[in-house]
Amino acid sequence: MTDRPNSEQISPGAGPLAGTSAAAGSQRAQKPDQMPRVVVTRGRVIASVLFVIAIVAFLYLGLPKLVGLSASFKRLQQGNGWWLGGAALLEICSFCGYVALFRAVFIHRTSRIGWNASYQITLAGLAATRLFAAAGAGGIALTAWALRRSGMERRLVASRMIAFMALLYAVYMGALVIDGVGLYLGAWPGNAPFAITIIPAIFGAAVILVFTCMSLLPRDVDRLVLSRSHGSGFTSRLARRLATVPSATATGIRTAIALVRSGDPGLLGAVAWWGFDIATLWACFHAFGYSPHKGVIVMAYFVGWIANTLPLPGGIGGVEGGLIGAFTAFGVGVQPAVVAVLAYRAFSFWLPTLPGAVAYFQLRRTVRRWEDADVPEPVT
Repeated sequence: MTDRPNSEQISPGAGPLAGTSAAAGSQRAQKPDQMPRVVVTRGRVIASVLFVIAIVAFLYLGLPKLVGLSASFKRLQQGNGWWLGGAALLEICSFCGYVALFRAVFIHRTSRIGWNASYQITLAGLAATRLFAAAGAGGIALTAWALRRSGMERRLVASRMIAFMALLYAVYMGALVIDGVGLYLGAWPGNAPFAITIIPAIFGAAVILVFTCMSLLPRDVDRLVLSRSHGSGFTSRLARRLATVPSATATGIRTAIALVRSGDPGLLGAVAWWGFDIATLWACFHAFGYSPHKGVIVMAYFVGWIANTLPLPGGIGGVEGGLIGAFTAFGVGVQPAVVAVLAYRAFSFWLPTLPGAVAYFQLRRTVRRWEDADVPEPVT
């Protein structure tokens, strides 16, 4: 649990969590935060479920036959049970890292969010991310909604959400740079095509540079932009709307940097989230008797996961294709790549999704308890 870093500027008069629960209750009475609609729309749920079923059927039944690997599906049923069991445990460790990072970033000593509520928020958010094709917006909206209902001020939620994503993806971009350059220069064994080692490394370095520069923006950059955008024209209105984006992003990045400097061990959850997930993929290769070089597994993993940006529920279909393509480009055989990736995705997609659906309903009950606790006693 952490206190707010000095770099995080919130509106005057806000306490560590933007006020007491009574103040939060007053805010809700004026303008209640509703459960994000993207999570509960019946048509969206049905469409997402049908899409997932269709894609899973294609991946596990149609794809092996389409590429002439009809034995792949049978091969999936012949994996080493010990390795597959280890893969499941490694994936659970990855989720634990995610929860630890959530608590390190969002939870303060005065927070009402305990470990159980942290589990509910993170797992429900992951399930929403998996099921809705909104580039992760469903999970972000659900997490922000739960934090708001816990009593956290809106601006603090936004700042911490940006810090959370910055910490998580700093590991991603750093891995692209380190592993890409290391593979290409021969620091560790494995094929090293320029296009999928150095180019991703350049991309990762560019992202790190851009966000580092954004952290150097003046704290009042939004006011500076607004002071120069007078008038009622389209350009002025657009400038006023966009003015808050760099300011909020800069605040979130500065918060992430301050959290790192605080030395909270919970921040290692960002490394655990990616590291244990990669270890799950590594275990799936070994379960079927294959052992690509570790550097290749790491690089192919991060390059393949770029396909997660496609507007597909949980990236399903896109991530599998991206990973298989990346491994093939690194010289791994098509059949080993198909078998290991499909087994890995069975863990990485379904293991958080099914408990996450349950956690979603548990979270709604938790929020109702918070609301009941915030209702003032009637005066008699």
